Amino acid sequence: MHFEHSEKAKDLQRRVAAFMNDHIYPNEATYHRQIAEGDRWQPVPIIEELKPRARAAGLWNLFLPESEYGAGLTNVEYAPLCEIMGRVPGFGPEVFNCSAPDTGNMEVLVRYGTEAQRKRWLEPLLAGQIRSCFAMTEPDVASSDATNIRSSIVREGDGYVINGRKWWISGAGDPRCKIAIFMGKSNPAAPKHQQQSMILVPMETSGVTIRRMLPVFGYDDAPHGHAEITFENVRVPASNMLLGEGRGFEIAQGRLGPGRIHHCMRLIGVAERALDAMCARVTTRVAFGKTLAEQGTIRADIAESRMEIEQARLLTMKAAYLMDTVGNKAARGEIAMIKVVVPRMTLRVLDRAIQAHGAAGVSNDFPLASAWAHARTIRLADGPDEVHREAIAKLELSKGTNAGPR
Repeated sequence: MHFEHSEKAKDLQRRVAAFMNDHIYPNEATYHRQIAEGDRWQPVPIIEELKPRARAAGLWNLFLPESEYGAGLTNVEYAPLCEIMGRVPGFGPEVFNCSAPDTGNMEVLVRYGTEAQRKRWLEPLLAGQIRSCFAMTEPDVASSDATNIRSSIVREGDGYVINGRKWWISGAGDPRCKIAIFMGKSNPAAPKHQQQSMILVPMETSGVTIRRMLPVFGYDDAPHGHAEITFENVRVPASNMLLGEGRGFEIAQGRLGPGRIHHCMRLIGVAERALDAMCARVTTRVAFGKTLAEQGTIRADIAESRMEIEQARLLTMKAAYLMDTVGNKAARGEIAMIKVVVPRMTLRVLDRAIQAHGAAGVSNDFPLASAWAHARTIRLADGPDEVHREAIAKLELSKGTNAGPR
């Protein structure tokens, strides 16, 4: 495996880091103040101000591997860029039009959308004019097994009628969210993994109702938010179907592979920033006659954090390399592994950083508490740890044994 980057990729790393230093980090306080002081469920002015600058600087849609639409980077090349942007959750990636769930939804439209679907929805998403959501999880079933999904997609004449109740629909709180990719059951009599379909549902369609915004450990994540939505006799044209009836699982696998690795890349950035914050804090605080940095337990925490970050990054880079060279399906074991390893690592590093900050670490004076809440949700998003561990075990067992003679 070779992780050496091209000069183009290295140049983008320098430019993204410089943009973060010049525009993102200095405006974090402004970002939080504008959310607190204004209408929490409206676009944040500082983000809208910085987006044109990022686009003018050529730092826009970097996540898309297809050069026709994005920067044409491989997963290995995009990894450090995603990590740098992820150091400021939410705010950072959005400025570059590289935030979830839009990134995954745009990839779905690029890969599986018709020319008309791409014209109607992909182009404004690429331009940052609208936002989107992904409606898959349901409150009434264990959605870790997607075959449990009960929402229905029924063909009637020249369209489909959609009914269902979805929740944890990230991004639906933003007034710019104009389109949902909805997963539901279209043919209950078909084989297990051909019963589901995905279809495009404009959010303004009659029967689509946001019932409430769901807090995460007390954070509402405005204006992005996580919604519970009901779909009651929602009618959309047949042309809104993605790829074809019964191909929802196929689309999901194509979408969730890149989505999972992007989560991990961003979380490594979160862990790096937490370690930076811990080091800065312990060199300036004095207890029992010496700085915290001189205390053995703190130094051990710093060392453990650095080792764990490097291990997680290497595994993530291996997954990226395999996705680039042999494809997402062949890399599914590594993708499953990083989806378990990286969020756990990030939570451990954040916990140590919070401990080093003392009571301040659990306050909103520092970003550690909110980052912990976000990282904890990633152990559930795009599949819980248990599902990924089961997949890893099955792959391992399928290799057979080579224990030698007994």
